[in-house]
Amino acid sequence: YIWRKLMSKSKSDPVNHPPHYLSGGLECLDVIESMLTAEEFKGYCKGNAIKYIWREDHKGANIQDLKKSVFYLNRIINKLENM
Repeated sequence: YIWRKLMSKSKSDPVNHPPHYLSGGLECLDVIESMLTAEEFKGYCKGNAIKYIWREDHKGANIQDLKKSVFYLNRIINKLENM
């Protein structure tokens, strides 16, 4: 958490750690993960990946949306690799 807080102050990262999702040293995604089962969180990440792929042609932020999709897929992959 401290690393993310420091990163948000020094450099904005709208894909991996959007500053608007950080509050009180906690990142929203970490809080969501802590409140869900592993299977629920996996579904949450899959849903977000699909959402960003679905809308990438409609917001004018194509590359950023595709990177966000990859971010969520990587989050699932990292969890599975570390089980």
